[in-house]
Amino acid sequence: MNLSTLARIKELLSHASAAPPVPPPGLLPAGVLVPLFLVHEDPHLLFTQRTFTVRDHQGQISFPGGVQDPGDPDLLMTAIRETEEEIGLTAGVAEVLGRLEPVTTVTGYWINPFVALVPHPYEFRPNPLEVQQLLTFPLREFFPAARWSTGDYEYKGRVIRVCCWRYAQTVIWGATARILLNFLTLLGENPLDVQEEAPCLD
Repeated sequence: MNLSTLARIKELLSHASAAPPVPPPGLLPAGVLVPLFLVHEDPHLLFTQRTFTVRDHQGQISFPGGVQDPGDPDLLMTAIRETEEEIGLTAGVAEVLGRLEPVTTVTGYWINPFVALVPHPYEFRPNPLEVQQLLTFPLREFFPAARWSTGDYEYKGRVIRVCCWRYAQTVIWGATARILLNFLTLLGENPLDVQEEAPCLD
């Protein structure tokens, strides 16, 4: 993985739809940033692990972001504002490369992900009320199919199918895993068959 990979990512995202689809009825629109950065020309992704005191999704690994506020002009601004609040990434320092396909969750959210190139190194300032820790992984670590699986999960009496990535002691699942798979699919590196549309729990 190198700068040519970054150029390819930019090219592929430039052809992705810039306009969001209409949100499904009854779901809360949300925006998340998918922070991408380079370490010795090798693309990496940044995640947050949520604290165990937040209202939803305690302890889960996710991308920074949140629900759209009435004052946000669009969901990209939501993602940027929430990222600054959660990890201290100053608005304006990230280069937004494009939008990935929205993901819906059975917990009632309609999540719009935006891939953005962020500076590295950078002095992040995680909000201790929301972020337990920051995690980073090389993008290539998500390519091996052996680290991915799908399975059934029961939520409020309903059995749903979720996707999951496991590596060492880290587990990424639900909507965040689906966003990752959509990103990998865009790059032609998807390790799972995502033609089988399945809702994600997150």
